Amino acid sequence: MKLVVVSAGLSSPSSTRLLADRLTAATLGHVDAEPEVIELRDLATETARHFVTGFPPARLAAALDAVAAADGLIAVTPVFAASYSGLFKSFFDVMDKDALTGKPVLLGATGGTARHSLVTEHAMRPLFTYLRALVLPTAVYAASEDWGGDGLAQRITRAGAELARSMAPAGADGAPDLGTAAAIAPRSLTGAITSVDPADGFEVVPFAHRLAALRVD
Repeated sequence: MKLVVVSAGLSSPSSTRLLADRLTAATLGHVDAEPEVIELRDLATETARHFVTGFPPARLAAALDAVAAADGLIAVTPVFAASYSGLFKSFFDVMDKDALTGKPVLLGATGGTARHSLVTEHAMRPLFTYLRALVLPTAVYAASEDWGGDGLAQRITRAGAELARSMAPAGADGAPDLGTAAAIAPRSLTGAITSVDPADGFEVVPFAHRLAALRVD
């Protein structure tokens, strides 16, 4: 399988690339895939030229083909003016409109303040939903103060597991490999994803019983 990582960081090194690398490691901890990282800053000139000429230069064409052929995609951008960067948007603007259809995508963003933490939901998720990608439930935003904290590490681990589960190979009958999926994201007796492994044994209390316990005579 192929995992493609798109990083729109402008500096080297960058916190955007660092987040992309940590998301990649979290994903590869659960699924056997070949990673490929695409640094959009190296393709800035080619992307602008494609807008003007309508034809992608060789390096940009190779990057676009890699994304289209990927089994899973990690897309990470720095926050500019409360949204994704122009370079990030330009790359996906020149991509074929059907290239991401049904493809699992893990979203990530970096910024200097936690006030931009909803950029993944208000800007990035609508973009990839429009492109008909399968956008994963957990998106990861990392503010400057988040680095080194347990909260960021936990979100990265959860997001990587979700992407790995979406990329899990099908079984012999074409159905998802439930053994792999269960190891990554165990499910309760009702089918809902839970952080508790059913093999450990646990009691499921019906919601009606919980409501009854709250009633006051």
